[in-house]
Amino acid sequence: MSTIIDTFIAPPCHDEIEILCQDEHLVLINKPAGLLSLSGKNPQNLDSVHHRLVKIFPGCTLVHRLDFGTSGLMVVARNKAINAALCHQFSQRTVSKVYSALLCGHLDNDEGVIDAPIAKDPALFPLMSICAVNGKPARSRYRVVERFYRDLLPLTRVELTPETGRTHQLRIHCQQLGHPILGCDLYGGLLRPGTEHAPRLMLHASELHFVHPASEKSVHARHASPF
Repeated sequence: MSTIIDTFIAPPCHDEIEILCQDEHLVLINKPAGLLSLSGKNPQNLDSVHHRLVKIFPGCTLVHRLDFGTSGLMVVARNKAINAALCHQFSQRTVSKVYSALLCGHLDNDEGVIDAPIAKDPALFPLMSICAVNGKPARSRYRVVERFYRDLLPLTRVELTPETGRTHQLRIHCQQLGHPILGCDLYGGLLRPGTEHAPRLMLHASELHFVHPASEKSVHARHASPF
């Protein structure tokens, strides 16, 4: 069995976590791009969403994660009971998430579904791969918002709705579609190295819908894309 060695060192993130709302049970935040969700094993990767928030909300725990380069909405539990209840919602797939993204090129169709199983491969780490044999089922929907040009570069703004929650799912599914996410260093979204077309991964968690475990009321959180 191959040993996976993570050599990634996160550059310093100077952007603040935006606390959108809070109560005694949970906190809803906007995570900046370029910040880890959880601290890494390497001491140089200590800074993270959890590392920062636990100083403000002792005992808080992450219910889900966003990739290092992804910005947007996250819900954070303030105690174990709320964490368990929210984790149950995620595992039952009753939580709905919508992402905003800029894709390279102009998509032909206005909407569609990407159904492609995703597998971990130690030999490719940190990349995931599409694998019909060993992959876990993964399904994403997309809807075109607009097609435009930026400095002669054809781009498509889309809404992405993952129906499963695999690692790198949206990034690898967009690559599979033939239109990788602009600024994606792992799956082909860096069209012109060294240019400012993509100062970051152009992926933002813009909507999060779940049921508040304490009040049992539906929460429909929205946060507009910064790009």
